[in-house]
Order: sequence, then C-alpha cells, then structure tokens
Amino acid sequence: MGIPKKAVTQPITPSYWADACKHLVKKDRVMKRLIPMFGDACLQTRGDAFVTLARSIVGQQVSVKAAQTVWERFAALPPVLTPANVLKLKIDDMRSAGLSVRKVEYLVDLALHFDNGSLHVNAWEAMPDEEIIAELVSIRGIGRWTAEMFLIFHFMRPNVLPLDDVGLIDGISKNYFSGEQVSRSDAREVAAAWAPYCSVATWYIWRSLDPQPVGY
Repeated sequence: MGIPKKAVTQPITPSYWADACKHLVKKDRVMKRLIPMFGDACLQTRGDAFVTLARSIVGQQVSVKAAQTVWERFAALPPVLTPANVLKLKIDDMRSAGLSVRKVEYLVDLALHFDNGSLHVNAWEAMPDEEIIAELVSIRGIGRWTAEMFLIFHFMRPNVLPLDDVGLIDGISKNYFSGEQVSRSDAREVAAAWAPYCSVATWYIWRSLDPQPVGY
C-alpha cells in the first residue's frame, strides 16, 4: 500500500480558522492581542503525509534554517520524493546532504513503513488523534512530539496541544507569565480556555516568537 495520491499545487488552509479565531479572541486576553497582529496568515498543509513526516524528522534538534538547508539537499536526491525512491537512495548520498547516521536510519524506517503497508494511511483521516499517534510512534525516530506536529501540519486537527514543544512552553511563559518559566501543568491550565482550538492557539503562540510561519 502506498500513500494516497493528492495533487496539491497550492497549500490547503483549515475551514475552521475564522471560527477558531473568534472563539479564541473571546475567551483569551493574549489571543485577543496576538491574533490581529498576523492578518490573514494561517496554518497550511501541502497534503503529503510522507513528506510531512520526513521533514519533521530532518528538523529534529536543529534550527529552522539548518533544517531547511538539509531538507532541500535531501529532497533533491530522488526524482520525486516518495517512500520507494527514498529506499533506492545510497546512504553516502543521504549523509552528504547533511543527515546524521541516525536520521538516515529514521528516514529509511519511515519509508519502509509507508512502502510495506504496515501503516493504515488510508484510514487516518477517520481515526482519532490518539490512535494516529499510537501508530506513528511505532516508527523509529517518531515520538509524540513529531506525531503531534503531523496532526497539526498535515491533518490540521484543530485541538492538538503539544506540551513537549519547547516553543509552546516558551511562548506561554513569555505571553502569560512575564517570561517566568512554566510547567506543563501551568501550560495545560492556560490552554483550557483554548479548547476546542488548541492547535490554532499554539500556532499563534509560535508566531509570537517567530513571525515567519513554519511549514512541514
């Protein structure tokens, strides 16, 4: 089983975004200040599950700029970035693109999972968040954080709260606690007002730290 074919030329944006912004502005004083600062910008997906997960692996534990450079080199190696084509790449070529030995192993394992049909890719759309996370963390190099980024950036699920995300915790510290470092329980308490749109609020918290949207 391969990945579902989606001809996506333009990024897709969430249909719920305007409603989410209205809700957040009404419920949260920080969101009331942040949301108008970023105009029409919003979350976007390019619709390719394998590419989204591969990009998240490449981006682990490195800066956004460094990740983009390595990603561009890696993505240029095969004629089309598909699981089958990644499995045909030479390890040395992948290493030359700037990937660590471990990330090469992770990307190969990801490609194997997509290529051999062990993932229920065609069922993901209808599956609850936690079931998708459980399936994804069986892949080497994918932990809960990466799975949550996938839910936000690929499926645009509206109510994901990635408490393992450093940017989210830092942004909550900055915007709600005058920079004082907060715990996960503090962050969860702040986010209670965001539901059912935690993904949207998280996106704006990220923007408050870096106005340039991150894409996967």
